[in-house]
Amino acid sequence: MTVNLNLLDQYLAEARSSLMRLDPSETHTAIQNGAILVDIRPEFQRHRDGEIPGAIIIERNHLEWRLHPDSPARIPEATSTDRHWIILCDEGYASSLAAAALQAIGLRHATDVIGGLQAWQAAGMPLGAPGLVSSPRLAPVQPR
Repeated sequence: MTVNLNLLDQYLAEARSSLMRLDPSETHTAIQNGAILVDIRPEFQRHRDGEIPGAIIIERNHLEWRLHPDSPARIPEATSTDRHWIILCDEGYASSLAAAALQAIGLRHATDVIGGLQAWQAAGMPLGAPGLVSSPRLAPVQPR
């Protein structure tokens, strides 16, 4: 099976067309002004490279359910569709697709970090030591 990279590039460009993507410095400023950084990298990448202090860890396959305020599986921070969510992956590809998916379900201020963690690290932004990983954020336990 061959993959048409042109189609993948078009798909990514379309996803990014609605995003106001932020570089690491802009992301840091946005966080200081109330935006929430969500790290969707898998555990092995967080273990290898470290985690950003204060970032919420949510695995990609749970993202929409944890961040949408109408979801019974939402995290406590998911209080409004107006929340400013900033998604981070390793290099800024998966995060663009994830942020576009969040916008598609009504989270209109979702965006991502240009260049992902690799750009964050290159810019000298705060980063925890490799080896320690946080557990992903789950929905609060619902009473039975």
